[in-house]
Amino acid sequence: MGFRGALDVLALFLGSGYCTIPVFWLMTHPFVEHWRKLGRRAYLFILPGWAVVIAIVFLIVWPFRFAHFYVTWLAWAPAAIFFLLGFSIYSAAFRSFRHTQVSGLAEIEPDKHHQQLMTTGIRSRVRHPIYLGHLCEILGWCVGTGLIALYVLALFAIVTGAVMIRVEDHELEARFGGAYRDYRTRVPAVLPRLNS
Repeated sequence: MGFRGALDVLALFLGSGYCTIPVFWLMTHPFVEHWRKLGRRAYLFILPGWAVVIAIVFLIVWPFRFAHFYVTWLAWAPAAIFFLLGFSIYSAAFRSFRHTQVSGLAEIEPDKHHQQLMTTGIRSRVRHPIYLGHLCEILGWCVGTGLIALYVLALFAIVTGAVMIRVEDHELEARFGGAYRDYRTRVPAVLPRLNS
């Protein structure tokens, strides 16, 4: 296997992880009352379950690892822009977010972690910046490799991500009430507001 082939395999593996993040979220949040009974031990079930999903998705796309829309090294120039944009979004998003919020631990152990609606910084322009960062990274791999399977996975991530965001918005509204409803009407979900 040459360098390009190895890069394609890496992209398929990372794509299988990135594109199933909504599945991880949907395995955790809708069943949070069940997981709260286990506390942190819930991750002994959630993380292996997500790993199985990643493995299944990877095995499904593996036979298509040679199928490309295009193959050109020039595609990595726009891909690099997506990667840099994604990392800059992550950086801005994690300035005010703790790992307990990203991992869902704050929901599993609500009494042990401070619950606060974050609406400043990048979150004044987009409600779910981490998901936007994920999307930029996925698109970077899609554009760079030209792999058909990655574009299909990206579409899967967009569809399941839309469901995830809808469910998460309802959950956040239940948790923060009118403050979140007001925030939701002012700030877009994933495509950021560019003007102040």
